[in-house]
Amino acid sequence: MADPKSETADLSTIPVRVLIVDDDEGHAQAVAEALQRINCDCRVAGSGERGAQMIHAESWDVIVTDLRMGEIDGLEILRLAKEELPDAEVIVLTGHGSIHSAVTAMQHGAYTYLTKPLDIGELRSAVEKASARLRLIRRNAELRRSLDERFGFEGVIGTSPQMHSIVEILKNVAPTDITVLIQGENGTGKELVARALHQNSPRKNKAFVPLNISALPDSILESELFGHEAGAFTGAQGRRIGKFEHANGGTLFLDEVGEMPMDTQVKLLRVLEDRKITRLGANDELPINVRLVAATNADLQKNVEDGKFREDLYYRLNVVTIYLPPLRERQGDIPLLMEHFLREMSRKMGREVQGFSRAARKALLAYHWPGNIRQLKNVIERMLVLDSDGILDIDGLPPEISVLVRDQIPEPDVDAAGGSDSLIGKPMTEVEKYYILRALELTDGNREEASRMLEIGERTLYRKIKEYELKR
Repeated sequence: MADPKSETADLSTIPVRVLIVDDDEGHAQAVAEALQRINCDCRVAGSGERGAQMIHAESWDVIVTDLRMGEIDGLEILRLAKEELPDAEVIVLTGHGSIHSAVTAMQHGAYTYLTKPLDIGELRSAVEKASARLRLIRRNAELRRSLDERFGFEGVIGTSPQMHSIVEILKNVAPTDITVLIQGENGTGKELVARALHQNSPRKNKAFVPLNISALPDSILESELFGHEAGAFTGAQGRRIGKFEHANGGTLFLDEVGEMPMDTQVKLLRVLEDRKITRLGANDELPINVRLVAATNADLQKNVEDGKFREDLYYRLNVVTIYLPPLRERQGDIPLLMEHFLREMSRKMGREVQGFSRAARKALLAYHWPGNIRQLKNVIERMLVLDSDGILDIDGLPPEISVLVRDQIPEPDVDAAGGSDSLIGKPMTEVEKYYILRALELTDGNREEASRMLEIGERTLYRKIKEYELKR
């Protein structure tokens, strides 16, 4: 069984590890046999000393210990268990004359106590309840780890100086209610940063509500933001709660805020100043308590100069600005992102992969990534879907990326008939076919040497030879 501290499997299918500590060996074996019938993996320690050694050496889910033993008794076993294995549950066995000591054990963290002679049904029930409680604790811990990985500062991946600076800003800003403006190209992870701000703020138990301004027609944007009453406009058949109300107590993330129409900008500015909203078609103002995080890929200051964005709203949003650099400016972070997305998506797809081939890694590192992190994630997802041998190779890359490793093959005479100049404007399949054939010619048909020259796996090369019906 895996160490429970790092367990991620389906906990309900894993046998419960039970340590039975009792200097009455016959009684201990009877307890073990009774528990083995309810999917328990039982081990017996015939003394308190031996039990202490096994607690120190191994991980246990449940410890069933006799209270009265030799120099190391049940209370000492309980103390050691809580020190070494704080997640483990301890059940104390005692005679009727030691009830007071059993109550003391409960006060020091024992799960429960049972009196001798044991009722087997009662014993099994106690172990099952203790293990169910333990599984619930571990599932919650795993959920927290998952949230931290996805939305915590750990999710803002990167070791470049730019990313270190961004994380430091996030740590300082997250505990406050200050308005934050996130700037950066599309695909740089603006929503991820906004979620990290929310997840590490006092508002983390309330809603995080994202809204992409550019995805909405101007005619319904105000309704989405502020809500409306029945009959407020044609088609408004009932009351609708807007994003500000939905995010009350939490965080509202407005993506592509630079696309907001001027008249809506006026209303947003009023909401930020008064902390109140009015639904369309209503008269009453509603107080709201929302932290606003905005994002844009536009130069808002230039938009202000061009009269496309209100200056007063710009300064309201631009209290703290976080600039996310494009991926091409932080290439040192690409390997970390590659491994992160590979782990994340292979786990989601239930796939086991060994990693990237040298050629694929080289191509991914050489590419300029106009679509930034989002594009990288999509490419790795594509590679996983197309993979057939557990190694993500260049045959799973889009042509515009895989072509970056072709320059390792010596160029032919450009003046020769059918030379590389004739490939200009040709489909990628013809370009790929040409370079594979050229590599086979240069290696006199040695496929192992050709695959090394092309920096692709031999299996990939064999598949391409068959696909293109090459003779060599």
